Parts: sequence; C-alpha cells; structure tokens
Amino acid sequence: MFDSLSDKLKNTLRNLGGRGKLTPEHVDAALREIRMALLEADVNYKVAKDFVESVRVKAEGEEVWKGLKPHEQVVKIVYDELVALMGGTSSRLVFTRQAPNVVMIVGLQGSGKTTSTGKISRWLRENQERKPLLVSVDVYRPAARAQLKVVGDAVNIPVYEAPETNDPLTLVKGAVKHAQETGYDTLMIDTAGRLHVDEELMVELEQIKGETKPIEVLFVADAMTGQDAVRSAEVFHERVGITGVVLTKMDGDARGGAALSIRHVIGQPVKFVGVGEKYDAIEPFYPDRIAQRILGMGDVLSLVESVQGKIDEQEAQEQLLKMTRNQFTLEDFQKQLGQFKQLGSMSKLMKMLPEQMTGGMRITDEQSEMVDHQMKRTEAIIGSMTRQEKNDHRIIDASRKTRIAGGSGSSISEVNQLLRQYEQMKKMMAKMNSGGLFGGMARKMAGGLAGGLGNMLGSGPMGMLGNGAAIDHDDEPNGSSGKIRKKKRHKKRR
Repeated sequence: MFDSLSDKLKNTLRNLGGRGKLTPEHVDAALREIRMALLEADVNYKVAKDFVESVRVKAEGEEVWKGLKPHEQVVKIVYDELVALMGGTSSRLVFTRQAPNVVMIVGLQGSGKTTSTGKISRWLRENQERKPLLVSVDVYRPAARAQLKVVGDAVNIPVYEAPETNDPLTLVKGAVKHAQETGYDTLMIDTAGRLHVDEELMVELEQIKGETKPIEVLFVADAMTGQDAVRSAEVFHERVGITGVVLTKMDGDARGGAALSIRHVIGQPVKFVGVGEKYDAIEPFYPDRIAQRILGMGDVLSLVESVQGKIDEQEAQEQLLKMTRNQFTLEDFQKQLGQFKQLGSMSKLMKMLPEQMTGGMRITDEQSEMVDHQMKRTEAIIGSMTRQEKNDHRIIDASRKTRIAGGSGSSISEVNQLLRQYEQMKKMMAKMNSGGLFGGMARKMAGGLAGGLGNMLGSGPMGMLGNGAAIDHDDEPNGSSGKIRKKKRHKKRR
C-alpha cells in the first residue's frame, strides 16, 4: 500500500537532501512535487492543498532544530503532517460495562462488511479479550446470513441466526437478549448494504441504531475505490453518524488516497485496515506507523508485534542458541520456513524495515512471489529427506540425492545447490560471535526470522532461498533499481 506515493515522496525529499543549502525556491519546488504526488495518489484535492500549505507554513516558520540539517527539518515536518492528517493516534474500540456492547458494521454492498465483521470479532477476542456474538440483519441479499455463519465458523465465533424471522429489528432485539442471557459482552451487527446509497437503507440503519444504541458504528469501505469511498463515508456519517472507518483491500491499494483523505473530510478516524484475504489479515490503523512506511522509515513496531504474535518465543530462543553454537540443522531450517511463512509475503516484510536496514534493497510483489515459490521448493526438498538426513546432511550420497529429488519433484542439481548453500551458511555461522549478526535487533528476532531480517536475503539461512537469485541495490554502479535478478553463469573459455 502507498507504493506510488511513497516512491514519489522519498525521491522528492531525497533530492532536497542533496543540496548543501535550501532556498525558498527549493522548498517551493519540493512542495509542488509533494502536492502532485498526493493528487496522483487520489487524495482529495482540498486535503492535498491544505496539507501542502500546512507544510509550507511550518517550514518557513521553524527555527533550525539542533542537530537537524535543513532538509531533515522538511522531512520531519512532512512526517508530522502525515501523522496529523491521518488522525494523530491509533483509535481503539472503547467498550463500556454494559452488556452487550453493540458494534454496527455498515457500508455499501461488496465493500467487505461480512468478512470484516468476522475479522474484527476475531481481533477483539484475541487482543482485547472480548467475547463477541455475531448477527446478520441483511435479509435482502440471498444467502447473506448463511455467509456470516460460514465466516463465524471460520473464526470460531458463534452467530445468532433466528431463521424464523426476516425482520431486521426483530433480529437485533433477539440477538441483544440472547447475548445478555448467555454472557456475550460484544454484539457485532452485520447490516445490509446496497449497490448505492438509498433512503430505504438509511432509514433501516437509523432504526437499528435507535434500537441497539451501539458504542461504535464502523463504516467499511473498499480502499481501492479511492474518493468514492470517501464520498460514501460522508453520506453515511451525515445520516447514521459513524464513529470510525474500516478500509478493506489496503494491500492491493498502491495509491492510498482514501486512507489519507477520509479523516480530514469526515472527522472520523480509520480504525482498522484489511491487508489480505485471511481472517487474521487485519490491523489496527496507526497513523505514525503508516507515515513511517510512506517515508521509508519502516514499521519495525508492527513487524515485532507480528513476530511476537505468530512465532513461539521459546522455540525461537532455542533455534537462536543453535545458530550461535553452529548446530543449526536442515530440520531447524524447515521449521524456520514454516514460521517465516506465517509472517506474510517477502514484499510486505521488506516494506516494514527501514531503508537503512535493507541497504537500499527493493522487492516487488512479483519478485516476492518468486521468493515464496522458492520457499515451497526448498520445503519440498527438505521434506523429502529422512530425519537422519536432515540432522546430518553429510550422509546424503548420490543415491539419497536421487531419492530426494524424485520425492520432491526437483532435480539433483537443485538438491546439490541447497546442500552447498547450507554448508556455506554453516561456515558463516562458525565465524559469528554474539556481538555480530546476532546482536541488537537480530538477537530479538533471529529465531523467528532465520537469522534476522537484516541478513535474511544475504548469506544467512534465508539466503538459501535465493537459489541463484541476487538482489540489486539502488546504489550499485550498474544502475539497477533494486530488483531480483538471476546471476548469469558464464562458461570459462579455454
């Protein structure tokens, strides 16, 4: 997400850094580029205009901050204004002691309301220790209520059904009573949608709100619809009074105009963003972290939270200890691959790391798919080995390699290459010490990330996934743009 805007803003601010002294003309030129970048990212015109003007006023009025160069001041101002534009701080759902607390999910048809209802409920159960009950009042769309039941079963959260009635108000009354009687502290109402805003829909939503008195009314919008999502949010807010926004498909929105505009236009914060199809692919919206990602500062906090939530800490420590003692086996590497896949795609992880840490490496979704494919092939090769072979690769002779290649659907050369890379990795680990690659952040994350994300594409365990691929750096003299490329193998002339 925000790929296009991020590239343009980083280039603009990087150009400022190349100047020894900033003049008003330099700042004006940069602000014009920033304004154009925002508009191209489908940010609301007035929002873009106000943003640039606010940056201009602060850039001209600020005294020189101690320790910051002029262009760094501009970067700091842009960062602060991005954070303020998106709401300043993360907005959690705030619950009261009443039972149940009602959360209404509203939005247009096709925006992802039903799936978001399940995702948010799952997140509340795991992160805010809530006990949710789901109910669908979409009595118009065929199988809509059955769809919520499927979602509820997938996230292991019960659904109030009452198949004997098709009246939305009767349904919510029954759901509230059932929640009170059975101890559910949160009732998530998946409301009906339309292909467009109409009076009948709004009247129904107003009636449900009046009956249930929700603590939250969350508007769900498809981020990829850009300013259409913002305009729909305005209408819903005027009629129903929404308290927050959930943006779906943020992982597929390279522009990010809706996320940057909606808070400024309607005065209500984005509370969650959907970042994938899986039921755990939803995140609270942190304006400061998003601003850091946009400006290439990374989002290490979210990455660490993801690692902590999906990787067993004790097992990570045990594997880290094996690494530092050079006892890391192919069986351990197989476990690492399984853990690593839980964290998401390679492109997503790379975007969460600061540019200083990645050394200018860049990876697109297409290149990420290539790495993911190689991970599967590597898993298949190791999976075809016996436990004895995984723990002692030296016993793998020619006949064993033939069996492993046949069992994994790979070639003997691929098996040989994996073993060579593993041996190289072992030699590298033998030279490590506790203050080297396993120090600092890598020490905290290495167990879960196969030696630390900083070197996962280099010579560490994750480097074994390259299988002949290399990653270019932005600062290489060959003019590469930071893409994965295949190493060309030239035969020596005799």
